[in-house]
Amino acid sequence: MEQSQALSQTLSQHLAMTMKMQQAIKILALPAQELRGLIEKEYLENPALEIDYDPAALSFEADTRTLDERGQEERAQAYRAEDISALASYLGHPERGDAWTDGEREPRAFEPARPASRTLEDELMEQVAFAFPEGHEQEKAVATFLVGSLDGSGYLTVSLDEVARVTKVTEEEAEHVLTVIQSFEPAGVGARDLVECLRIQAERRGIYEGLVACMIDKHLKDIADNRIKEIASAEGVRPADVQMAVDIVRTLTPKPGACYGCEETGYITPDVIVRPYGAGYRVELTSGGVPGLHISRLYQEAAGYDDETQSYIRGRLNAATWLIKNIETRQGTIRRVAEEIVRRQRPVLTQGLAALTPMTMQEVADAIEVHESTVSRAAQGKYIELPSGIFPIKAFFTANLAQGAAGHPDEAYGATQVKDELAAIIAAEDPKKPLSDAKLAKLLAEKGLEISRRTVVKYREQLGIASSVKRKRY
Repeated sequence: MEQSQALSQTLSQHLAMTMKMQQAIKILALPAQELRGLIEKEYLENPALEIDYDPAALSFEADTRTLDERGQEERAQAYRAEDISALASYLGHPERGDAWTDGEREPRAFEPARPASRTLEDELMEQVAFAFPEGHEQEKAVATFLVGSLDGSGYLTVSLDEVARVTKVTEEEAEHVLTVIQSFEPAGVGARDLVECLRIQAERRGIYEGLVACMIDKHLKDIADNRIKEIASAEGVRPADVQMAVDIVRTLTPKPGACYGCEETGYITPDVIVRPYGAGYRVELTSGGVPGLHISRLYQEAAGYDDETQSYIRGRLNAATWLIKNIETRQGTIRRVAEEIVRRQRPVLTQGLAALTPMTMQEVADAIEVHESTVSRAAQGKYIELPSGIFPIKAFFTANLAQGAAGHPDEAYGATQVKDELAAIIAAEDPKKPLSDAKLAKLLAEKGLEISRRTVVKYREQLGIASSVKRKRY
């Protein structure tokens, strides 16, 4: 019986530790915004937590710290974590509900998440209200149904006969309302296919005529394949005329509703900031909008409460303690990764990624004595602000593509360098005679960057650059 209880207790402790480790891994990988959401959720569910929306930034001087000094600070952080754990020995009674009667507890309040940006439906329903004022309730009902039947790109996803059946109007009446919606902004919304979408936009701009109309109505697939000569032959015109019409068509928007419902373009909030400091640089961890946490002062003594209440209190304190500890560990790991990047990539601080030298996650992991996956999670979705700009931390990690002449590692080069050179070569090419992938590989080799044609294709596609056939202009 005792052995069974001991085994059960061991399994329970192992499960609890596994869950804590999973939480630590999850927290390390979360970007700041998602971490904030997790903290607010835990805060609302755990009365042992108190929240602080003005956490102090952590900082250190990257160029003056040795690994030994790093170890001293990490041990100090461990002591701080033990101090937090010590609070768990002070058990208090958690009040239930929204009201607190001791007069000491401050009300729980936190900044709500920023509301989502304006959606396509919001934009269109505002226009519906103007287009169908009081007295046009039936048309307004049809318009509302049509707006609700658009997909994220702004296309109508149901047939007009279905619209008529559901809204109890004739198909002609439904089509009339759809025509009104197709006059709304953004131009092209309410179309039933790509041809109609582009036609609406071209008509709105007064360019739906001649070769432009011909391209929209007959040759969209040929345009996608850049079959300029074939279009010219079919229409009996010069390739240069087709090219001009194609260029005009490409100024139209194939997905007019796609820009709605997304997060508004804004400033990236870096997780790490590197600033000049004396003869070196100072590296600071920012809060990134993530609130600080501490244990509630109400959780003090549990004497006099029954075993069930004390067990509940211990569970809440344990969960709160581990959450705080895991967030501190996350910050410490990001700090150490940033420090190593600063140490290894000094030229990038002032010159940008063009000065990046090859550096792998494994090399950084070895230097800071963690697993490579830990570095990967610490870099995921995080940004670093340098004097030369703001960059994703992952952008600093490149695999060596070669070991240079005679195998000298100092002559190795990275993917970022190759991509920059590749983009520069293509930007300077004659658009009437675009360079083939084999020719691009040869030109890169002449610059000392020897990669295969297949790798050229991969990097060209990653840069969003079309093949030579589709880049050709007339």
